[in-house]
Amino acid sequence: MLNRVLLLSASAGAGHVRAAQALERAFNETGMALELRHIDSLEYTTKVFRNLYSRAYIEMVNHMPDVLGWLYDQFDKPWKNERRRLAFDKLNTRPFVKLLGEYQPDLVISTHFLPAEIISWLKAKQRLNTKQAIVVTDIDVHAMWLCHHYEHYFVALDETREHLVKLGIAPEKVSVTGIPVDPVFSRQKDKRAMRLKHGLDPNRITILVSAGGFGVGPIKNLARSLLELRHPAQIVAICGRNEKLKREVDHIAAEARSDVLMNAIGFTSEIDEYMAASDLLVGKPGGLTTSEALARGLVIVVVNPIPGQEERNSDHLLEEGAAIRCNNLPVLSYKIDRLLDDAARFDQMRKNVLRLARPRAAFDIVEKVSKY
Repeated sequence: MLNRVLLLSASAGAGHVRAAQALERAFNETGMALELRHIDSLEYTTKVFRNLYSRAYIEMVNHMPDVLGWLYDQFDKPWKNERRRLAFDKLNTRPFVKLLGEYQPDLVISTHFLPAEIISWLKAKQRLNTKQAIVVTDIDVHAMWLCHHYEHYFVALDETREHLVKLGIAPEKVSVTGIPVDPVFSRQKDKRAMRLKHGLDPNRITILVSAGGFGVGPIKNLARSLLELRHPAQIVAICGRNEKLKREVDHIAAEARSDVLMNAIGFTSEIDEYMAASDLLVGKPGGLTTSEALARGLVIVVVNPIPGQEERNSDHLLEEGAAIRCNNLPVLSYKIDRLLDDAARFDQMRKNVLRLARPRAAFDIVEKVSKY
C-alpha cells in the first residue's frame, strides 16, 4: 500500500515540472489518502550543475539551438556512456541523494531522466527501497531516459513503446498513456463561451501563438507574419512572463487590419481556456504544449522546432496528420490560408488530433501506480 509518493521533476524547461504538477493534481482529485510531495530535483544539486541544466538550456534554446540538437544526437546512444554520465550526476546530486534517504518514499514518479537515473542507481545499490515509475515527457524517447531499475514506463505513443521494447525494456513494464496534462484539460469547455469570456470574437477562426511560460521564441516575427492572413481571424499571442515581449506584441497588434485581430496576453493560468477558444496552435512542439493542444482539439502549426526532441515530436505529428510545418516565416500566413481554404482537409486534421489526444493521461497513470 502506498503511503508516501514523491513526484520528481527538473526545471530544465517548463514541461517536466508541468507534467509532475498534472500528476499531483490527478492524485489529489482521486482523494487517495497518502502523503504526496512534488520536488524539483535540481533544487537539491550544486549551483553550477543547476545552472547547467536550467539557464544553459534556455540560453541554447534561444541562441544556440543547433548546438542543443548536436548534443541531443551525441547523447542518444542507448546503454552507452552510462557510467561516465552517472559519475558526473552523482557528484552533483549529493543533497538530492540525502533527501531520498531521509524521506524513504514508497513510490517515486520521475518526469525527468536525471532523478530517474539517480533512483535507479540507489535501487541497484540497495540504498533505497522504493518503486519507480518513469514518465517520458516527449513523444519520442531519448537514450537518457533508459534505466536498469524501475517498475514502469509511461509513454505517449505505441511507437514509443515499441522503441523501448526493442531497446530491452520488458513489454509488460511499458504503458501507452500519453503525456500527463493538467486534469482541467480532461473537462470539456464550450468554444463560444470561452471566446466570449476572454473578450474574443465568437465567430472568427482563432489562432493561439504560444511561447510557453518562459516567453521565448520568435513571437514578434510570428505575429507580423500572421497579420498577412487572408481569412478573417483573431490571433491570441501568449507572451508568458516576458513583459517586454508583451509590449512589443501590443505594438504590432496596433498595426493589424480590421479583419485580422491580435491580442497579447501575459502569463496566464488559464491557458486551457485560451486553447478551448482556439482552432489552431502556432509554435514549438514541446511535449507538454503539444499534449495540451491535442487534448483541446487544436491543429498544430509547427514553427522552428528545437533540434532534437522537438524535431522528433514534429515528425510524429506530421506523420499522424495532426500538424503542418512552416520552415520559413514569410510564408506562414500563406500556409495557414491554404489549410483554411481546404475545409475537408482541415476537418480531417481535427479528427486526427482527437484520435491522438490523451486528456486523461494523468488519471490513467495514477490509476496504474496506485495498484503497486
